[in-house]
Amino acid sequence: MTTSGRDGGENPVGDDHDSFRCRSGFSSPPCFAADIAPDYFDPLAVDPEQARDVARWRKAERERLRDLRMALSAGERRASGEALARHLKRILQDHFDTARGMIFSAYWPIKGEPDLRPLMAELHEAGVKIALPLVETRSAPLTFRRWTPATRMAHGVWNIPVPPPEAPAVMPDIALAPLVGWTEDGYRLGYGGGYFDRTLAALRPKPLVIGVGFEAAKLATIYPQPHDIRLDMILTEAGIRTGRELK
Repeated sequence: MTTSGRDGGENPVGDDHDSFRCRSGFSSPPCFAADIAPDYFDPLAVDPEQARDVARWRKAERERLRDLRMALSAGERRASGEALARHLKRILQDHFDTARGMIFSAYWPIKGEPDLRPLMAELHEAGVKIALPLVETRSAPLTFRRWTPATRMAHGVWNIPVPPPEAPAVMPDIALAPLVGWTEDGYRLGYGGGYFDRTLAALRPKPLVIGVGFEAAKLATIYPQPHDIRLDMILTEAGIRTGRELK
């Protein structure tokens, strides 16, 4: 049974994030102890208190960054989407012999995300097979199903349009991962459900994964946890911001 479109939503930790005091003695809503004492942060996340601090910090950052992008005008979001589409087409043209027949997983925009649906239609006309990710089983990897401009979309929770169950399931060659936030070392702040990380850990062969978002959503760090997986590339309206060299 289809339950939602992509990320699975927030993963809140507790109800007291507006007034939280770290066990270490540092206090903030949420905890910024790692900014004050860098040796506080344990990248292996073996400290459950610290893992909870990171979860609270991420929740607050998601809210801040979503508010930031929702404050953009329709014209600003449209211009960013058009710039991202140009960059993506250039990547396909410059680094792949042919895109015809390639399976390209995009996303249906929600909550002020860059709208790449015109690019999806254009690539479809050029012979690229377009897919969309969706959650079909909770706490399991995403499923990718074929999309065309003629697809009669179904609705998951939150009313996110998704391909219907009869649409063929496919394995993408390239997958876009919408970003709430991003870092120079290639990490993605998503919506908190963990579905993209779970999917990337399971996919074989692994597709080229490109994080797509706004330049203003750059973060110094997301305080990576063991389950976080680096993306192959981060792309904003300013171009390729970080990522491995394509052959």
